[in-house]
Amino acid sequence: MAVPHLQQPSFLLASLKADCMNKPFAQRCHDLEIVIEDFPAKELHAIFPWLVENIFGSLDGIIIGWNLRCLHGRANPTEYAIALDFLDPSGPMMKLVYKLQAEEYRYEFPVSYLPGPVKASMQERVLPECSLYHNKVQFPPSGGLGSNLALNPFEYYMFYFAISLITQRNSPTTHHVSPSNSAYFSLVDTYLKWFLPTEGSVLPPPSSNPGGGIPSPAPRSPAVPFTSYGIHHTSLLKRHIAHQPSVNADPASQEIWRSETVLKVFVEMWLHHYSLEMYQKMQSPHVKLEVLHYRLSISSTHHSSPAQSGYQALHAYQESFKPTEEHVLVIRLLVKHLHAFANSLKPEPLSPSAHSHTTSPLEEFKRIVIPRFVQQKLYIFLQHCFGHWPLDASFRAVLEMWLSYVQPWRYAPEKPLQNAELQPRSVSEKWAPFIQENLLMYTKLFVGFLNRALRTDLVSAKNALMVFRVAKVFAQPNLAEMIQKGEQLFLEPELVIPHRQHRLFMTPTLGGSFLSSWPPAITDASFKVKSHVYCLEGQESQYKQMFGPEVRNLVLRLAQLIGQAQQTAKSISDHSAETMASQSFLSWFRFSPSDMNGSYTGNDLDEIGQDSIKKTDEYLEKAQEYLCQIFRLNEAQLTQMIMNCGAAQDENGKKQLPDCIESEDGLILTPLGRYQIINGLRRFEIEYQGDTDLQPIRSYENATLVRLLFQISSGINQRFADQMEILCSREDFIARLCRYHLTNPFLAEKGRHSPALKQRSGRSQRPRVSLRFVASYRTLLSLFMIYFVASWFCIGPLACTFIILLGYLLYAIVMTFFTERWKPHQH
Repeated sequence: MAVPHLQQPSFLLASLKADCMNKPFAQRCHDLEIVIEDFPAKELHAIFPWLVENIFGSLDGIIIGWNLRCLHGRANPTEYAIALDFLDPSGPMMKLVYKLQAEEYRYEFPVSYLPGPVKASMQERVLPECSLYHNKVQFPPSGGLGSNLALNPFEYYMFYFAISLITQRNSPTTHHVSPSNSAYFSLVDTYLKWFLPTEGSVLPPPSSNPGGGIPSPAPRSPAVPFTSYGIHHTSLLKRHIAHQPSVNADPASQEIWRSETVLKVFVEMWLHHYSLEMYQKMQSPHVKLEVLHYRLSISSTHHSSPAQSGYQALHAYQESFKPTEEHVLVIRLLVKHLHAFANSLKPEPLSPSAHSHTTSPLEEFKRIVIPRFVQQKLYIFLQHCFGHWPLDASFRAVLEMWLSYVQPWRYAPEKPLQNAELQPRSVSEKWAPFIQENLLMYTKLFVGFLNRALRTDLVSAKNALMVFRVAKVFAQPNLAEMIQKGEQLFLEPELVIPHRQHRLFMTPTLGGSFLSSWPPAITDASFKVKSHVYCLEGQESQYKQMFGPEVRNLVLRLAQLIGQAQQTAKSISDHSAETMASQSFLSWFRFSPSDMNGSYTGNDLDEIGQDSIKKTDEYLEKAQEYLCQIFRLNEAQLTQMIMNCGAAQDENGKKQLPDCIESEDGLILTPLGRYQIINGLRRFEIEYQGDTDLQPIRSYENATLVRLLFQISSGINQRFADQMEILCSREDFIARLCRYHLTNPFLAEKGRHSPALKQRSGRSQRPRVSLRFVASYRTLLSLFMIYFVASWFCIGPLACTFIILLGYLLYAIVMTFFTERWKPHQH
C-alpha cells in the first residue's frame, strides 16, 4: 500500500521529536524500545521514516543523526553499546522493521540520491540491470523529474544505513581514531555475519503475529535466474523503465531474500558509482586519441575547435564522486566477508541427482555471490581509485582492499600445516578457475600499480611498504604461473572458440561427457577468460600482457628506482649520522662562523627517523627479491645495473645531484634534471648562500642582539673596509690570521654545487667583521658557563675575559696554519 502524501499529525511522532531534544540518549533508546513493543503497526508506520532519518541522518547531509561513524567504544562506551544493541539484527529496530514488513507498507526513496550511474539511467527512462530497482520506480503524477523508489521497510532501512556512509562523509570526524573502531563499522560487520552466515543458515525473522509469518518479497526477477558460476548476463537491448518486469514470488528465494537484499544494497550504494559503459568507452583507442587531441588543443595557444566526441567522453568520465579512506575500509570488510561466505560452500556431491535434491538456495547463492554481484562493480571502482587516488600513503587502504580480493585462499576454512609456517604457502591449483575468471584483477591492476609506484618517492617507508606488500603477494608460489596460464588461455586463437553466446559450461560432474572431458575443458576455460575480459574492457580494448616485454620493462624501471631509493636512503642515513656525531658537547664551545651559513640539513629523516630508514631498506630489498622471483629476473645482472647507475651518479662529484650542465652562469638544469626533481629522484642541497648577516633571525638567536650587533659590524666594515682589504692581501702571518677571521673560505667551494649565478658568489668574498655569532643563545650560554665555573676558582670577570681571549688566540693561530695549508683562499 502506498504512503499518502497528506497525513494527519501524529501525537506519537510529536512526542518522540520532543523527547529527542530533551532526554538523554540512553533514555530515548529505552523509550523507543517500549514504543516498538506496545504500539500497533499503524502508529509505528507514521514514525518509521522519521526514526530512520533520525538514526542515520538525512540524505542531504544536513541532519547528522546518531553519527555512528564517529561513535567509538573507547570515547563513549555507554552510547556505543546502547546503539549497537538497538540496531542489532535481533534488536528493537529490526523488530520494528519486521513488524511493518508484515503489513506490506511502502516508503518512498528519492532517485536523486542514488549512485550516479543508476540515477543517470533512470533519468533516461532506462531500467538498471540490477533487479533491486525492478518494479519499484514511481514517477510523480505531474510528469516531473522527481521520481522515487517504493521500498518495503527492510529495503528502506538498509538503503538509509548503506548510503549514510556516503551522505554523512562530510560530517566532523575524530581523526586520531581509526574508522574500523566506529559503531558503523561494527554494525556492517554484524549485518554481514547475520545475513550472510558462513555457518548454518540465516535465522528467520521474529513473527509479530502469533499464527502467521512475515511475507517475504522475492527481489529477484525471473529474467535473471541463478546459473553457473562465473557467467555474466549483459543484455544488448536496454529495457525501458516503463516496462518493468513483474517480480513473482519464487518459493526457492524466500529463504534468502534478506541476504540478497542486503548484498545488493551494499554493492549498489558503495561500489556502483562509476559507469561500466563510460569506462569501456574510454578504453577504445579511437576515444583515447580524441581525448589526446582535445587535451593538446586546450594546451596549445591556437584555440581550434576540439573533437566534440573526445571532449564529451573526457567530460563525462570525470565523475565527481571521490571515495574516502573510511569508505574503502568498509568495502574491504565486505570483500573479506564475501570471500569467507563463498568459501564456506559445501563440497558438491558426486552424483548429479543428489546435487539437485540437496542444494539449498543459500548454497547456490554462495556459488554466484562474487561473480554475479561484486566482480564487475569492484573492478571499475578499483580502476578509478588506481587512476585518481592521490600519490600518498593513504592509497594503502585501496591497496589492501585489492590484495584482499585477489587472495580468496586467505579466507578459506582450511588451515595451513604447522611445518609450513616458515615457508610461503603455495597457492593451490583449485584456485585456478577464480584467477582465470578474475584475470584483469591480477594483471591490469598490477600494471596500474606499477605506473603509480614509478611516480612515488620510495625513500618514504610507507610507499616502500606498499611496493613490498604487492611484490610479496604476487610472489606466492604457483600464483605467477597460474596468472600466466590465464593469459595464455585468453591469447588462444579464436578458431577454437565457438561464437560468443551465453551458455552453461558442462563439466563431468554436472552431466558432461567423460570421453571428451579434456579438450572441452580447455575450450570452456578459454571462453570464460575471454568473456571476462571483453565483458569488463569491451571488444575494442587492447590487452597488455603482465608477462609481456612492455610490462617487463616497467618492472626493470621499478627495480632501478628501488636501487636509487636505497642509495638515497643510505646517503640520508650516513649524513644524519655525521651530523649527530658533530653535534657533541664540545660543539657548544665552538664559535666557527660556518655555523651561520644556514645549511639546510632537514630532510625526510626528520619526519621518519633512523628506524624508518632501516625499514625502508628492508622493504625495498625484499620487494626487489620478490620481483625477481615473479618475473624471473637475474639478480646478479640487476644488481650490476643498479651499481652502474650509482657509479654514474658519483662521477665529477655530482652524486645525487640532478642532471645539469655547466655554463658561465653556473649549473643549468637539463630536461632530464627537471624530471628528476619533479619526481623526487634527485635534489640539490638547500643551503643559504647570501649575506650571512642578512639571514632571517633564527629561533636560537636573540633578536635584539642580532640587530644591535649588525649595526656595530656594519659601522666597522664601512669605516675600515679599505684597511682590512689591504691587510688581508699581504702574505705574512698576520695577513693569514686576518683572512681566517675576516673571510669565509667555504663559500667558493659550496658555490660549485648550486645552480646559483656566479655573480652572487663574489659578493661575500670581501674581508669584513661579523659579530652575529655572539647573539646565539648557545654562545651566550657557553660564556655564562665559563664565567660561572671561573667564579668557583675565584677568577674575576676581567681575568676570565683575558683567559678566554688568550685561549681563542692560540686556537686561531693553530687553525690558521691548517686552513692555509688545506683550503687556500680565493680573494
